[in-house]
Amino acid sequence: MLKFEYVKRELRFNFPAKTSRGSISTKDCFLIKVYHKESPEVTGWGECNILKGLSVDAFSDYEGRLQSILNLCNTSLVTLENLNEFVDKEKYPSIYFGLETALLDLQHGGQKIIYQNSFIEGTPIPINGLVWMGDKAFMKEQIDKKLQLGFDCIKIKVGALNFQDELDLLKYIRKEFTADKITLRVDANGAFKVEEALEKLNQLSAFDLHSIEQPIWAGQIDEMASLCEKTPIPIALDEELIGVKSEDQLKLLETIQPQYIILKPALVGGLEASKQWITYAEQLNIPWWMTSALESNIGLNAIAQFTANYTIDKPHGLGTGQLYHNNYPSPLTVNDGTIFYDKNRGWEIE
Repeated sequence: MLKFEYVKRELRFNFPAKTSRGSISTKDCFLIKVYHKESPEVTGWGECNILKGLSVDAFSDYEGRLQSILNLCNTSLVTLENLNEFVDKEKYPSIYFGLETALLDLQHGGQKIIYQNSFIEGTPIPINGLVWMGDKAFMKEQIDKKLQLGFDCIKIKVGALNFQDELDLLKYIRKEFTADKITLRVDANGAFKVEEALEKLNQLSAFDLHSIEQPIWAGQIDEMASLCEKTPIPIALDEELIGVKSEDQLKLLETIQPQYIILKPALVGGLEASKQWITYAEQLNIPWWMTSALESNIGLNAIAQFTANYTIDKPHGLGTGQLYHNNYPSPLTVNDGTIFYDKNRGWEIE
């Protein structure tokens, strides 16, 4: 019989992180631990990751709901195969992701191994260097630091500053580095108004951008489809995928026809749900990449290992573990624009 419990911890950012929904300096982290009652020394860990204003399950009584689901799991024989009988991945995507990865970890001996693949053996995954919103000087400082650290793909959050200041930052990078030297991604987090979006995309196209994530807010299906048809910059769907029911996934992609999609497992229903999005995207020849959503190293580790199950042909968004100064120490290491699993470094959770 399995025993499920959860642990809560407040993660603290190295600096207040500005988003399109405000500034945050801390984030609650919920970890699920699972073990056999007969051998509690072998423990699987998973992370339930929610973002207020974005996750469909960021309920005010989240902790109580999590405990209720775990109580139910503690009364029956739970497996990966029947997990959907205990938690609805569409209503509680973060909890499903946490349970799913905890069970996978336990299945592999409680060694934080979710999948046995090349990542665990030390093969690096290229990642983009994330530049957070802030004033112009702060963002320029971050850009310089990412370039010094060897990143050749940089992702810049836009939509918080004066638009001309954001254009100036992109111009600053392109003055020193052409597109064959530095790949530039921007993420609008839905900040552009529909009526001004195409004009802003036209202005941004002067800087040889790889892509722009979610230029307008999710749910405006026809408007997004029109943008994807007319855009001078490839558009990547992000928030658009959150809360979409499994039976509607293919129809959404067929309707919008985006140039890319971006997957955040804790927001779309876990690893199996992400796998389904990938299957549909590849059917339609839509490239994709994975991104963490401010997880601790526990959730980030699971996403990185999942990513390594596929051919790595572009940088992924897996560098957010560096944001916290009280993250769980782990083998996850970022160096020279990549993330890799350093077996010489151990995990510290309990």
